[in-house]
Amino acid sequence: MSERTADPDLLKFYSFGLFTQLSGAVTAGMVHLGDKLGLFVELASAGSPITAEELATRTGLDERWVREWAYNQAAAKLISVDVENGATPAPGGERFFLTPEAAAVLASPDHEAYGMGMFHRFPQTMAALEVMPESFRTGVGHDYDSHGPEGAVGIERSFEPWNRHHLLPDVLPALDGVVDRLRSGIDVADIGCGAGGAVMLMAAEFPASRFVGYDISRHALDRARDRLAASGLTNVRFVDPREEALPNDGHFDVITTFDCIHDMTDPVGMIAAIRAALAADGTWLLVDIKARDTFADNVAKNPMAALMYGISVLSCMSSAMSSPDGAGLGTLGLPANLARELSLAAGFHHFRQLEIDHSINAFYEIRPT
Repeated sequence: MSERTADPDLLKFYSFGLFTQLSGAVTAGMVHLGDKLGLFVELASAGSPITAEELATRTGLDERWVREWAYNQAAAKLISVDVENGATPAPGGERFFLTPEAAAVLASPDHEAYGMGMFHRFPQTMAALEVMPESFRTGVGHDYDSHGPEGAVGIERSFEPWNRHHLLPDVLPALDGVVDRLRSGIDVADIGCGAGGAVMLMAAEFPASRFVGYDISRHALDRARDRLAASGLTNVRFVDPREEALPNDGHFDVITTFDCIHDMTDPVGMIAAIRAALAADGTWLLVDIKARDTFADNVAKNPMAALMYGISVLSCMSSAMSSPDGAGLGTLGLPANLARELSLAAGFHHFRQLEIDHSINAFYEIRPT
């Protein structure tokens, strides 16, 4: 690269781009506070635009802090300001509200577009920066339990809203013959079950079938077992595979893995274990991050590529390298071609990508025959 003096205009443009990234990080912290303090929910339930003072009263918070928070969120265009006849109100006189779209994403846990999960665990994700320098030196990362109990809750809040709307009516029916078998009664394993939301949805819908959720996260298992006790379900249980290993005798008729293979230290070994645990006529539903074969393709076709590579360092790849010999696939490390290659190498012969519309994930039906 030839040396040249920095162009003043390009320098300003570059600096603007850099500090825009910082602005996004700081605003993400403010989104976390808005979720944690119930500010978004109160804005959504107000029914009409309200002042920072009214919002503070509704939440039992201090007006000045609420007002500065609202200014940040409005400046970022995440919440809206009601302006009557183009008038400019005095400081504190602004009236804030959520559009229907903002309410769906920020304040509606039952909506499929609800997006507060990653912001719930934002402090724990950013806290990983404290230990990352050592990981860069040693090559060894940190598992999901390093993010504490709130990390497990954040993942639960990230994925379960969409699953509640689409797993039963859209995803399972896309698998050849699986719904009929679930109704008749079969054995199902959900590997990397997290807080148990997906497997309990299936267990409630298909009471004749038997379900086991496997995870190595103590925090996630604690959360799953608490939720199971409250649910009253009797056809599902949760286990740590280090205490009760995945069987290798073809015991399970269906195995599911939701957004976890790319996080594993030994994905090749896990795929082989899935093949051994799955019956000859069984089905593996693999759900993982929608990725492309190259960095260039990911950047060109995924507007969230920078976010995903960064989250990979702080979370996904860190988990996948949390043992010295970890594979380190990372968030965008399991494109369809690699998933197919690893599956075929493990003894599977059928690999089909399902036509499921999801902004982040890809869905695959994989079978031994």
